[in-house]
Amino acid sequence: MEYLKPMEPTRIHSNGDSLFQDITFAPDIPVYAEGKCHTLNVVKQVEQTLANDLSADKEYLPITGMPEFNKLTEVVFLLLAAYIIVRKSPAIKESRVVTVQCVSGCLSLRVGAEFLAKHYHQHVVYLPEPTYGNHPNLISAAGLTLKTYRYYDPKTLVLDFQGLLEDLGSALTGAIVLFHACGHNPTGVDPTCQQWEQIRQLVRQRGLLPFFDCAYQGLVSGNLDDDAQSIRMFGCDGGECFVAQSYSKNMGLYGERIGSLSIVCKTADVARRVESQLKLIIRPLYSNPPIHGAAIVTAILKDRDLYQKWTNELKAMRDRLVQVRRQLYDSLCNKGTPGDWSHIIKQVGMYSFTGLNKDQVDFLTREYHIYMSSDGRINIGGLSSKTVPYFADAIHDAVISSLPSSTLA
Repeated sequence: MEYLKPMEPTRIHSNGDSLFQDITFAPDIPVYAEGKCHTLNVVKQVEQTLANDLSADKEYLPITGMPEFNKLTEVVFLLLAAYIIVRKSPAIKESRVVTVQCVSGCLSLRVGAEFLAKHYHQHVVYLPEPTYGNHPNLISAAGLTLKTYRYYDPKTLVLDFQGLLEDLGSALTGAIVLFHACGHNPTGVDPTCQQWEQIRQLVRQRGLLPFFDCAYQGLVSGNLDDDAQSIRMFGCDGGECFVAQSYSKNMGLYGERIGSLSIVCKTADVARRVESQLKLIIRPLYSNPPIHGAAIVTAILKDRDLYQKWTNELKAMRDRLVQVRRQLYDSLCNKGTPGDWSHIIKQVGMYSFTGLNKDQVDFLTREYHIYMSSDGRINIGGLSSKTVPYFADAIHDAVISSLPSSTLA
């Protein structure tokens, strides 16, 4: 058996030298002020309340998780504006949605994949190219076959929308298609609302099954409703869809491992049968999910004031990402760094494909001790107002060094 080194966070190493800055570019680091991890104030408030609740216990949750959490989490992506719009989603109103609490986003995806492998007639899943690095592992481990569809054009640094439509248009009938609900990881490139509608129509025409990974809701636009528009398009059109939801990023509950899998079914009867089969899948995987994270999320979602505090903090996190993008873009422009860097501010969410090639990334490593993915991907959350100038200097030098000598003459 071969020893495989685990994936380590990519980092700008200081190595004790004050000339070098220390910046983390790990894929899933927090996105709070100045890149430092801290617990949201609203989460601290809820945890204090939970600690003072003498009636609380640590008994096992049901296999499907905390019932109140499951109902509330459906509202986050299927209803328009919690506490504002009373009208229910047709799928929720007709009891066609089954939701189970899972161990964050990864096992939400895995449970969904296991269900599809056992009970769905088509075992082919189309993933966007590129996609989150753990997607292939999670889905193939369930026995499903992987294919890809064009998503990002590395030459133009934008969505390859025509390629996407062509690939889905020729996909196997009934195949499963994985979509990133918002804040595509790792490109930061999302379809527009109009493009999503075209995608939805094509998916339904071809009889494809949409499976959404929703890990960054609220961190793209700063608004939970806007970031869930892609899911609502599919969840409210009468068809079936899967949604894997995570609260790791948008509530900062990384270590609590809190997420959910929701399946929108054709009828309430199908939903009941689906839930019974999900229990049989979950039981041997992890038996039942943890209670603490579910209690935190439930307390926030069901209380108007706590919900407002959360959305305020969520918007602040998103605004910081936007500010860092703008600062990096402005720094490169002010230096006169060759090339068009507008893609940095056009991309959204936590991630950015910088457009740097492998040779330029190697230069950053060699000359600036900057360690990042060889494809030029970074997590914007790993930068701060203090470290952007250093990173911009490094990019500028890397680009200049890669130009032909005749260009510099």
